Amino acid sequence: MALFYNKVQRKNPAKQDEPGKWYPVLRSVTQVTEKEVGRRIADETTLNPKEAEMAISQLLKVLKAELLAGNTVKLGDWGTFYLTVNSEGVQKEEDVTAMQIKQVNINFLAGNELREALDKAEFKPASSLSD
Repeated sequence: MALFYNKVQRKNPAKQDEPGKWYPVLRSVTQVTEKEVGRRIADETTLNPKEAEMAISQLLKVLKAELLAGNTVKLGDWGTFYLTVNSEGVQKEEDVTAMQIKQVNINFLAGNELREALDKAEFKPASSLSD
């Protein structure tokens, strides 16, 4: 399997007068639905597709509840989900309030097993998809 990339030119915002540089940017080939993931899990286990879909649905429900309870969720060596926030700073500690929080971000930190798999990725230009 390969990861596909597009070639994108970007300018340095601090140096608008200079020509942009070219970068490889990953391109998603397609989007896989929860239903398709359930079917693929069913193909590899004794679960039927509906049971696999229900397990995924329950995982999402538990993940959401645990994150909203302020917990970090570690899924074995697959990786860890945790929350961070974007906020505005103030001068004094006593002025800190929840009103400064502008956005909550869901982050995922890949575990060793997933990182090792990604280290073996092969990259191809997205233009090769039409071949």
